[in-house]
Amino acid sequence: MRELSGRVAVVTGAASGIGRALAVRFAAEGMSLMLADVDPRGLSQTAAMISGVKVLTQITDVSDAPAVQHLAHRAFGELGAVHVLCNNAGVFQGGRIWTRTEEDVAWLLGVNLWGVLHGIREFVPRMIEQGTEGHIVNTVSVAGLFAGANTGGHAVTKYAALAASQSLALDLAQIGSKLRVTALCPGGVRTGISRSERVRAGRPGRGPHPRRPHLPGVARRDAGEGHGAGRGGRRHRRGHQAGALPRPHPPRLRRQPARADDGPAGGPASRAARRRASPLAVRIHWEHRIHLLGGFLGV
Repeated sequence: MRELSGRVAVVTGAASGIGRALAVRFAAEGMSLMLADVDPRGLSQTAAMISGVKVLTQITDVSDAPAVQHLAHRAFGELGAVHVLCNNAGVFQGGRIWTRTEEDVAWLLGVNLWGVLHGIREFVPRMIEQGTEGHIVNTVSVAGLFAGANTGGHAVTKYAALAASQSLALDLAQIGSKLRVTALCPGGVRTGISRSERVRAGRPGRGPHPRRPHLPGVARRDAGEGHGAGRGGRRHRRGHQAGALPRPHPPRLRRQPARADDGPAGGPASRAARRRASPLAVRIHWEHRIHLLGGFLGV
């Protein structure tokens, strides 16, 4: 998509961090917005930062399929269309993987993976029917490219979210859709994801026990309603990541042979050709350099 003005964007996890930054930038480009999160105060603060465009907000637990379905109904019903979908909501919990309980992993999967899958299922078919250009942006993480110590189940969910993005991109390419997909893989970003527990259900003062996402053919062993969380990121001091991923090495990319019309291998024309050939854009390089340099982005 080249033209954003007059279009519509949906952003989950919009109460803070990357979601808030996306919302503010989309508004500056003239887009109408549907913003969702489980944090009502943060969501109101984000909306207050925006003027000159139509902004709708909705408290939404992305791990809950009916909640995301309602979000989609409202977005299409009140805004008429959706051109950019940002499945951005996410949560983090560190610790050694063998210390994570079933409830911990269910919470991480519910927001980080099922949130993406629910968004795809409820929005993408309608976006295809529109017949217009559009884009789905799934906020993954560098943790979806290489795992690290003390990331608990977080990396597991992010690998799965990246696979979902790849599958979506290939499916859309196969049917000749005008929709495109980006898997956003940021490194260290100054947001609030390290404090995700503050919005987790099932803890004292945080509401009832979290509900596991239901798999067909698998009986539920608990009843109760849960809440997901808006995406943040890990808080850092410059040059240091407290309790987060160790600084990773850049992923090794295999260079493809250049075609006769691509220019020198590795040159701008060659890189552009590879981008055109790939249905999935993995946005990692800029964020990865920020990570290695110890610089941070925050809104």
